[in-house]
Amino acid sequence: MAGRTGRGRPTIAQIAQRTGVSAGAVSYALNGRPGVSDETRARILAVAKELGWAPSAAARALRGGGTATVGLVITREPAMLGIEPFFMTFVAGIEEVLSDRGYALLLQVTPDPDREAKTYREWWSANRVDGIFLTDLAIDDPRLDILEDIGLPAVVVGEPAYARDFAAVGSDDAGAARAAMRRIAELGHRRVAHVAGPESFVHTRVRSAAMLEIGAELGMDVVAEVNTDYSLQAGVTACEDLLARDEPPTAILFDNDLTAVGAVRAATARGVRVPDDLSILAWDDSPLCQLSDPPLSALRRDILAYGEDAARTLLRLVDGDGVTQSVRTSTATLVERGSLGRAPRA
Repeated sequence: MAGRTGRGRPTIAQIAQRTGVSAGAVSYALNGRPGVSDETRARILAVAKELGWAPSAAARALRGGGTATVGLVITREPAMLGIEPFFMTFVAGIEEVLSDRGYALLLQVTPDPDREAKTYREWWSANRVDGIFLTDLAIDDPRLDILEDIGLPAVVVGEPAYARDFAAVGSDDAGAARAAMRRIAELGHRRVAHVAGPESFVHTRVRSAAMLEIGAELGMDVVAEVNTDYSLQAGVTACEDLLARDEPPTAILFDNDLTAVGAVRAATARGVRVPDDLSILAWDDSPLCQLSDPPLSALRRDILAYGEDAARTLLRLVDGDGVTQSVRTSTATLVERGSLGRAPRA
């Protein structure tokens, strides 16, 4: 057939180039959504047919049918994922919504970001899923280019301001970071460190910027930002390195629970008392926080509801209910336990 590329189904970008319209207009036309004229829609559908666009692609959105499956690729070491609390709870929230609709979740775990990107194209080309969740949003994330190209319904789990035109479900990370810093300041701390995830992640950037901004207002010094892979050992190493400084921090904010647990272990091994000598604050508040000794203070957010919101948003997109607005979940709240105390006296 004329115009075929030989690489599977034609892309949104190819149809847009042939018709001389935007990729967004092509997506609207193929998915039966308003936003294009009848004449433009007819032209787009004609070119799509000529290029070999699978007829079921538009019909899926119009009928709410298709595979009744949505996908999630998590780029993590598989062994680590088994003890990383966030994703297990997040997936449970997704399943709460999917099960009510008779949908299944296709989950793939890979340590390779390139493999994740290839998976999206493979799922789309084989019609394996009706939509996907995109997590761990990065600055200038190349995966967004892929999603724009293939036109598969997708929800970005992350800060809406960085999600381009995609629907997004995000929590107020900046607000939570500011609230944590205010409480740390009230307890007399002036030297604070931030143990975060990968530097490229949007939520790392957002939390760090908020900490620096409010720290300057409160007369606090964010003495270091340490980027990690969220693992237990990374928390141990980060804490050891920070405590070895000539002027170590008196409080450390961790971007997940597992690294915070590792920090308690490292501090205890060095004879540093938590919270008398060092305050530790975790993010997410999984059961790990209460099992720690001392129990970890944490920024608690409802991760189950986070997953539910993401699933509802994606299913609305799959159903073709029109443009779905981004959702901002509530700001995390501070739960104080035994790891957060007053700053030690000089």
